[in-house]
Amino acid sequence: MNIMIYTHKRNFDVQKAERFFKERRIPYQLVDLKKHKLGQKELQLFIRRIGAVNLVDKTPETLSLPIGHTDDVQYITEELLLHPSFIKTPIVRNGEKCTLGADEKTWLEWIQAGK
Repeated sequence: MNIMIYTHKRNFDVQKAERFFKERRIPYQLVDLKKHKLGQKELQLFIRRIGAVNLVDKTPETLSLPIGHTDDVQYITEELLLHPSFIKTPIVRNGEKCTLGADEKTWLEWIQAGK
């Protein structure tokens, strides 16, 4: 397993994801989106697996902008590349598989499949 946890702010779900993998002694890499620019291919993977609209964090800031109200995938992709702070986190990635938020059921499936 090659676990990567993408985040741009510390919240309960990020802490839950870190704790989940630490408790099971599964190494992971924490990717801070404030420091590491998200690439086009990574974002496209997230959009295919999670959905463009689901990636947008529905905060007062994003809801005051067009990105908070559109389902135009091209527009959302461009905006998320420019403003990674608009991405809902954590995104947990295991190779080509991704989850959004704290999805322990899926993570357990990954662990079982890896044995």
